[in-house]
Amino acid sequence: MREDITEPDGALAVVEHLVVMGVSGTGKSTIGTMVAERLGRPFVEGDDLHPPANVDKMHAGTPLTDEDRGPWLRLVRDAMTEHARAGRSVVVACSALRRAYRDVLREAEGRVRIVHVDVPGDELARRMAARRGHFMPAALLASQLATLEPLGPDEDGVVVAAAVVPSATARAVLDAVHRT
Repeated sequence: MREDITEPDGALAVVEHLVVMGVSGTGKSTIGTMVAERLGRPFVEGDDLHPPANVDKMHAGTPLTDEDRGPWLRLVRDAMTEHARAGRSVVVACSALRRAYRDVLREAEGRVRIVHVDVPGDELARRMAARRGHFMPAALLASQLATLEPLGPDEDGVVVAAAVVPSATARAVLDAVHRT
């Protein structure tokens, strides 16, 4: 079922990107995929756009620096712009931990709305310990939590508390973006 997102005045947004953000283990990819399916939009996995050097660093347990993240964030921004130029709104999974990172993403063509999926620390640790086959080790969770900056009141976005069931979180995301 497709669910359209509307502008505050009730008009349909021409191109609107939803960036599902948060630290590793929040379920950005799972939630983002579900939201994209419900909205009938393409899904962009930000992790797939990391340069190999970034993946190697994270896999080795080395936190990325701002210099490492810059080119990657620009690739994510450019992917959103490419979709916008084709008239498509997308849903993107991207950590977007700092405001400066979100500022880069907001340079994309179209409206960029941020959805911060908030998960309690103990649940994040449990999820990271159970995850297999991902390049981001649980050891880097603390550095991500230290880097995380909450959404500012002037940022076009919402914070959604994660539910136990991913589909409930996806529904909460849709409800939250419909309200704003």
